[in-house]
Amino acid sequence: MKITYAPLQAISSPPAPADTHTRRADARPTQPSVSAADIGLLLLRATTGLLLAAHGAQKLFGLFGGPGLHATGKGFAALGYHPSEFFAGLAGASELVGGLGLALGLLTPLAAAAVVGVMINAMVVTSSHGLWATNGGIEYPLSIAVVAVAVAAVGPGRLALDRPFRWRDGGMLPAATALCLGGIGAAIILALR
Repeated sequence: MKITYAPLQAISSPPAPADTHTRRADARPTQPSVSAADIGLLLLRATTGLLLAAHGAQKLFGLFGGPGLHATGKGFAALGYHPSEFFAGLAGASELVGGLGLALGLLTPLAAAAVVGVMINAMVVTSSHGLWATNGGIEYPLSIAVVAVAVAAVGPGRLALDRPFRWRDGGMLPAATALCLGGIGAAIILALR
């Protein structure tokens, strides 16, 4: 009777983890199904993004009962932003484009950066009112900025236009990109106002 021994490496190595994206025997790639997390991310992105885009449309075009650019510019002048219509337009465009980007899951880190930048400015001008929104405080812009960074960190999910891109799964780099670019943009605007 002959005894054979398996190589030590074969005995000590753990089994390979199952990969949900492996090819089946017929060589067709398997596609993961949509999960509850994907649906939850879509709801979060769509609700936050579309509401923010509507705020931008109010500022820019007077839609949804908004004041329009000229009246918004007067409000920005009272807050110390000069030229006021330029800064009102920039805020409205950031809300509109950033909100739509979040809602669609398109260029998510950059959309989140636009949202973070405009929300930092909103927090600065409302900080004297404290935290709570009932007093005109920073509660609302803080919440929106955190949602934007969180979506960049976890990725927009499978139900997004960013699906073919590297940042679709989020990570520290997309989150840092959103936070840093948003912060730099906000700092520039606050320095120029």
